[in-house]
Amino acid sequence: MPTPPRLRAAALTTTALVLTSVLAGCGDDSQDEDLSAQKLSWKDCPAPSRAEGGGDAPSPLPGDEEWQCTTLKVPLDWAKPKGDTIGLALIRAKASGAEDKRIGSLVFNFGGPGVSGVTTLPAFGTDYAKLRTRYDLVSFDPRGVGRSAPVECLNDPQLDVYFEQDWTPDDSAERASLLDDTKEFNAACEENSRKTLPHVRTTDAARDMDLMRQVLGDDKLHYFGISYGTELGGVYAHLFPKHVGRAVFDAVVDPTQSSEQGSLGQAEGFQLALDNFAEDCTSQPTDCPVGDTAQDVRNRIAALLADLDSRPIPGIGQRVLTQTAATNGIVQALYSKDLWEYLTEGLEQAYDGHGSILMLLSDSLNGRSENGEYSNIAAANISINCADDKPRYTSADVERKLPEFRAASPLFGDFIAWSMVACTNWAVAGAADHPDVSATGSAPILVVGNTGDPATPYEGARKMAKALGAGVGVELTYKGQGHGAYDSKNKCVQDAVNGYLLNGKVPAAGTVCS
Repeated sequence: MPTPPRLRAAALTTTALVLTSVLAGCGDDSQDEDLSAQKLSWKDCPAPSRAEGGGDAPSPLPGDEEWQCTTLKVPLDWAKPKGDTIGLALIRAKASGAEDKRIGSLVFNFGGPGVSGVTTLPAFGTDYAKLRTRYDLVSFDPRGVGRSAPVECLNDPQLDVYFEQDWTPDDSAERASLLDDTKEFNAACEENSRKTLPHVRTTDAARDMDLMRQVLGDDKLHYFGISYGTELGGVYAHLFPKHVGRAVFDAVVDPTQSSEQGSLGQAEGFQLALDNFAEDCTSQPTDCPVGDTAQDVRNRIAALLADLDSRPIPGIGQRVLTQTAATNGIVQALYSKDLWEYLTEGLEQAYDGHGSILMLLSDSLNGRSENGEYSNIAAANISINCADDKPRYTSADVERKLPEFRAASPLFGDFIAWSMVACTNWAVAGAADHPDVSATGSAPILVVGNTGDPATPYEGARKMAKALGAGVGVELTYKGQGHGAYDSKNKCVQDAVNGYLLNGKVPAAGTVCS
C-alpha cells in the first residue's frame, strides 16, 4: 500500500481527530560527554510540528496538570557513539499517585513504524489513568519520526499525486508507472534525508530506548508496545534482556515472518476484518444500508472499487476519490470496530457518487491534515521498513505471488501484493529477513493477541511468545475485533495488563478474554 511494505500503522489517533517548532536535526559536532549522564530539561509542550501532524498543544491532564516535553540527545550512528548526535523528542505525564508508590517510567511506542508518540500519548492519555497512578507515562518520536530528525521525501503536492496512483496495475503501462513513481519517491528520500536513512533501523531505536531508560533514572525499562511497537520491544529484549522490567506487547507483529509473509498475513487479516464487518452489518435488526447479505456487501464493495479504477468520483474540494484512496479508506476503518459506522456511512455515500468520508479516512491513514499538509508518517514508515527488511521484490516477483494473495483476499490481495515493491531501489540495504527477538534471561513479557486483528493477525502473538523464549513470553488472547486489545476497553484484558504493570502479577499463560 502507500505505506508499505507492511502496513503496521496505529492510525486511530488521526482518524479520531479528523472525524469528531523546530525540527530536531543532526548535530554536526562530535562530543566527548557521557550521554547517559545528560540531564533532561522538561518544559510545557509546544504545538506539534508539521512532521508530527500539526495541530494544537496537548490539552492539560485532569487536575490541570500540563504535559511536559524535552529532547534526549542520542548518537546518530550507534557504531560511532562519540560522533554526531540527533535529538529525540520526548513527552511525559508525571505519576499521579504517592511518590513512595511510584515504580518508575512506563515508556510507550504506538507503532507504525512512523507514529509520533509525542502526539499519540496525549490523545489516549486518559485511557492509561490507572497506569499513571504508579508510573510517569512517557513516549517519544523515534529517530526519523516527527521531531526526531524526521525523514523527508516528497512535498505535499507531490504526495497528493503519489497517494492517488494506481496500486493495482492492470497492464504493462500501469506497472511501469507504479514502478517509476516508487523510484521517484525513494530517490526523493535519499536526496532529502541521505544522512539519516542508514540509521533508522529498529535496532537503532532499541539502543535509543536503553539510553532513555538510563537518563530517566530507571534500572529496568518498563514498556508498553503496540503494533510495530511490539517488534521494537522484542528487539530491545533481545539486545538488553537483563534491562527488561514489566513489559506488555499488544497487537503483536509476528517476528518470524519475512516482509512477504507479513504482507500475505495482512491480506488475510484485512479480509477477515471486512468479512466480520459485513456479517455484523447484515445481522443487525435494522437493514444494512450497504448490502442485504454479507456476500452482497463484499460484492458491492468490489464493484465500487472496480468502477473507481476507471471512473473516480468527487471527493474533497478538487480532489477525487480514486480506487486507491477508497481502498485506503476502507482499510483505515477496519482498524477498529469503533470506525465501522464511518465505513458504513462512507460506502453508502460512495454508492451515491460522493467520496468525502472514504477520502477523510484515507487521508488519516496517510497522515494528511485538513489543510493539505502531511506528517512524515509515510516517509518514516517506508524508511524504517526498508532499513529493517532485507528482501527487495521486483515486479516479476509480485506477479508470481498474485494468485496466492488473491486467494488470501479477493478484495485486498492485489493492493497489498504490489506494496512489496516499495523498497525496490532503496538507498540503504535491509538488515535482515526478520528481527531476532530471542530474550533469554528477560523478565516475563505479557503478549496480547486479538483474534480479529486485521493489521497484526492473531497468530503473531503465539509466534512472538515462542520466539521470546521459555519463561519470557506469556500469551493472553482477546476474542475481539480491531487492532489491539487494551484500548478496546475490555475489562478482562485491562485487568490483566494493569495487574502485571502495577502489581507484578503475571497472568496464567493461555488466559482468554472475550
